[in-house]
Amino acid sequence: MAEAFTAGVKMGGLTNDTEIRILLCYLIKSVGPVTREAMEAALLQEELVNYFEFVGALNDLVAQGLAIEGTNGYTITEKGTTVAQTLSEDLPRSVRESAILAVIRIQSWVHKAAQNHADIEKDGDRYRVTCTIQDKNQQHGAFTLQVTMPDAMTAEQVRDHFVACGSEIYNKVLNLLTQPLSDEQRPPEGVR
Repeated sequence: MAEAFTAGVKMGGLTNDTEIRILLCYLIKSVGPVTREAMEAALLQEELVNYFEFVGALNDLVAQGLAIEGTNGYTITEKGTTVAQTLSEDLPRSVRESAILAVIRIQSWVHKAAQNHADIEKDGDRYRVTCTIQDKNQQHGAFTLQVTMPDAMTAEQVRDHFVACGSEIYNKVLNLLTQPLSDEQRPPEGVR
């Protein structure tokens, strides 16, 4: 077992090539198909592996016939499934759980971002955030909300919140807009 580069790896992370390949087999088997980007972001965010070791191990999986790269990401082969089932228990449980949860979080975010989209445009000294919920059956968004923020950081925060919670925001706005008005809220007769 060759020792892996350890830069960027927290205590308890994986430090040899074989462990990293086993973890990748386990991940792909558990949540596959999974994209390279999702695995990379998850494992590096959790500081479980070094970037260069990750890239090398993923290439090794394909070369050894343990995984196949397809249009939707990597899928596990029968040989890779055997490796995952036989050897994954050799990895610390905390590493396996952390890796799986991180990949699922990233896949969930990617799915939400495909449906709940937000763009930021600089508008003078302010930032305009255009938030859209896409409808697969319509060419245009099913819901669009545009807000102006005072700075880039706040605009990015609005964008991220909309991607994460766009469906909830839509439901709340729709609920408020479609509830009957009270007598005090109604416009006076003849005024519109």
